[in-house]
Amino acid sequence: MSNPTAAMLVIGDEILSGRTRDANMYYLAGELTAAGIDLREVRVVSDDSEAIIAAVQALSAAYNHVFTSGGIGPTHDDITADSIAAAFGRSIDVREDARSLLEAHYKKSALELNAARLRMARIPEGAGLIENPVSVAPGFVVENVYVMAGVPSVFKAMVESILPQLTGGAPLISETLRINRGEGDIAGPLGEIAASYPQLSMGSYPFQQRDGKYGANVVIRGGDSALVAEAMAKLQAAFAE
Repeated sequence: MSNPTAAMLVIGDEILSGRTRDANMYYLAGELTAAGIDLREVRVVSDDSEAIIAAVQALSAAYNHVFTSGGIGPTHDDITADSIAAAFGRSIDVREDARSLLEAHYKKSALELNAARLRMARIPEGAGLIENPVSVAPGFVVENVYVMAGVPSVFKAMVESILPQLTGGAPLISETLRINRGEGDIAGPLGEIAASYPQLSMGSYPFQQRDGKYGANVVIRGGDSALVAEAMAKLQAAFAE
């Protein structure tokens, strides 16, 4: 049986402008791989409601799980919650359980729960809350879409809270072989080995060495450790130096 599939939707103009470097995709990919959930696609969209709605609808229909990051804060450009609600035809409003979390948090911090902060308690109808042990303001889940913050520390905490609830498959095994030859030299034999192991994923990632010569890291991935080891042995034999 194949592993469950997933996609990630990164939301925010700051990512597309290059102002902020996204760290959440790297973290999520590693966690999903370990959990046996195959991350198949990542999209980045701007703070545009129509773009978010279209992406959410497409990804939700194509994959078992969708994880979003960004756009659920207190400012005017945090439109993810409204867009997710619209994508699934649901109403959205301040929810009392989310409000209570924020009230307790800001009372303890001696800060006012003003209108801006209260925006973070606006949850689509029927959504479940995702715990946020870092800054309290919750994420939420609607159908198969998990909506989380963009701040890396908060995103990580939210992922840690939801992963135990998801059913995964076989964790992917990954093995890497460094080959000090250019891709043009290794492409033929590598292609033959890859063709003989259709159950595995084989990728070549080139690099340039300090002396100016080229090499490649060849990565073999799969759910069957014995098969990965067998393919790696053939790869090592083919490019023994």
